[in-house]
Amino acid sequence: MLRKIRLSILGLVLGLILTLVGFVAYAQGNATLNLAGFFYGLPLLLGGLALKASEIKPIPFSEPTSPEILALREQQATVTQNKIRDDVTRYRYGQNAHLDEALEKLGISPSDEELPELQTIQETAVDGNYTLILNFDSPCVPLEDWQKKHEKIEKFFGPDIRAEFTQPVENQVTLALIKVNKDGVLSS
Repeated sequence: MLRKIRLSILGLVLGLILTLVGFVAYAQGNATLNLAGFFYGLPLLLGGLALKASEIKPIPFSEPTSPEILALREQQATVTQNKIRDDVTRYRYGQNAHLDEALEKLGISPSDEELPELQTIQETAVDGNYTLILNFDSPCVPLEDWQKKHEKIEKFFGPDIRAEFTQPVENQVTLALIKVNKDGVLSS
């Protein structure tokens, strides 16, 4: 539940309330409430505005996850798959885009302007193995560039991950992170 709370809105609302209390207290001559309202309200209000300016919205699921896949996730999902899903499905602050640092480390984004943008995620099964699918809008980075980084991507998101790439439509790249056993083989 805490993942879905927008800290920017919380800061704005609390800051606005305390600031208004400060103004009302000032008008009524109540120095104690006046100081509390201004000293706590204005910084909270400004902090909320700063967070709002740097807020990245959660990435939606392209389709609801079935109970069977949820059970498979509980049994098979790697720590990395869980971290990615948890990270991209909550509000983030102070980043350019979801997974921007990971894409930079992998050499997928030559510059901020060419950064592929995560659009949706999906949880499914491939040959009975839990799979997290990341759907990117990638107009500046073609599928071939992603495929050149195949081994590096598997190491980065591993262990026990196999990466598969597809291009459903032009300028879109789908990265499937498939759970495999210790030998790198799908466990059917």
